[in-house]
This record gives sequence, C-alpha cells and structure tokens, in this order.
Amino acid sequence: MRHSARRPPSVVDRVLDLLGAFTAERPRLTLSELSRRAGLPLSTTHRLAGELARRGALVRDETGAYRVGLWLWEVASLAPHGAELRESAMPFLEDLYEATHQNVQLAVLDGAEVVFVERISGRGAVNVLTRVGGRLPAHATGVGQVLLAHAPAEVQEEVLAGPLKTFTPKTIASPALLRRVLADVRRDGYVISDGQVELVALSVAAPVRDTTDEVVAAISVVVPAEGTDPRTLVPAVRAAARGISRVLGAPRAVRPAGGSSTA
Repeated sequence: MRHSARRPPSVVDRVLDLLGAFTAERPRLTLSELSRRAGLPLSTTHRLAGELARRGALVRDETGAYRVGLWLWEVASLAPHGAELRESAMPFLEDLYEATHQNVQLAVLDGAEVVFVERISGRGAVNVLTRVGGRLPAHATGVGQVLLAHAPAEVQEEVLAGPLKTFTPKTIASPALLRRVLADVRRDGYVISDGQVELVALSVAAPVRDTTDEVVAAISVVVPAEGTDPRTLVPAVRAAARGISRVLGAPRAVRPAGGSSTA
C-alpha cells in the first residue's frame, strides 16, 4: 500500500489496494484473503469487490473466489509501450525464437524495475523466472541493464544508491561495478548477463529505440549458461532490436547508404 501518512486512503487508494492484492503466486483470492492482503475491512472489501466485479475488473469463480477480469487486460493494453510495441516487436521476436528455440523477451523500464511485456518460450528452453506482466529488479537482468544504461541520470543514481538485491552469487551487488557495466552497454550496444537471476541461464540483451532515438524497450534471449558461447548470439539479438527500432521509426536504425548503424 502506497498511502501518504498525511491523509487517509481515498476510494481510489482502496480500489488499487484490492487490485494490488493479486499476484502471480496468488491469482485467486477469497473475500477474506482479499480483505487481509489489501488491509481493508471485510465490509469495505465486499462492497468494492462487488462493484469491480460488476464492471468486469474482477470475476468470481464457481467457489466465490475472485480473480482479475479481462476488462483490466483491455485497459492495460492501452498503456504506453503496450499493444503497439508488442505488435511491432512480435515478428522479430518470433524470428529470434526460431533461430534459438530458447526464451525471447521484450521488456520496458518502470522505475528501478523492468516489466516484461512479451515472452516466447519453447518446451525445451531453459527455465526462467520471468512472465508477461512480471517484474524484476533492473540491475539484475540483461534487459534491465540495457534500459538503465539509457535511463535518465536520476533513475540511474537511484538504483546505484541501492540496495541492490541479489539472486545468485553472480548478481551485481556493487554500485561501482554496475556503473561500469552501464557504461559498457552504452559503448557496445548490448550486454551479456551471466547467471545473475538464475545460475543455469544467461541472457544477451540489446536496446529498442523509437522515433526520437530514445531507448524505449529492450529485448533479450535467455539460454543455458553451460555450453553456450553468448558472443555467437549478439549479432542476432542486435539485428532483432534494430529491426524493431526501424519499425518504430528510429532514425539510428536506418542504415545509411555505404554506412552502418548500431542498435
């Protein structure tokens, strides 16, 4: 709950608390669970949940428990970097998947976290923690490091100020090291993130740009850490990122005659 200590929660606060009670681990909640997780009285939860269900924001299953409704998905698809970005990216993500048959991901930055807006995965792909709509700390992921490298200075400094959550012994926990990695990303146009979220996986990530040449998203391919030379994946990932950028109208993604361009 993100309420200000200087004022009581508004109706909007309460509604958002109800919606925020659902997680990937708990997508189905009874009324009492919803009340407890949202920190609201049972009577208030009953009234608000009923109103949200009437609007399609929540649905009740055969047991009476609540789930998030499709209406919220419809609204969420209108968010910046939502449907338009995904539609532009999908052909290139599919090509990258066909070339690797591993996890291919598209993500955007939200504060100090990345939000995964699309993912393609095969049955034999290495296991990953990510899901569409899921979040991870930006500093610990390849896509996050790409996005942080091109984020406003104040966002970078907020992340560098820590704390930097660790998932494995390889997760970047040093602000000085993270600063060097971000500088390398800006110089090289890609990053290789090895075992920072799960030791069994590594990712290669590159930036996606829009009409103003601003980095608005990042893509990555996640492959088994053992037996993989990530350098062989760099050209394909950068080419896919450049292709998406070109569709989005990024001037830098248009190859000039006789010249070259970088993502």
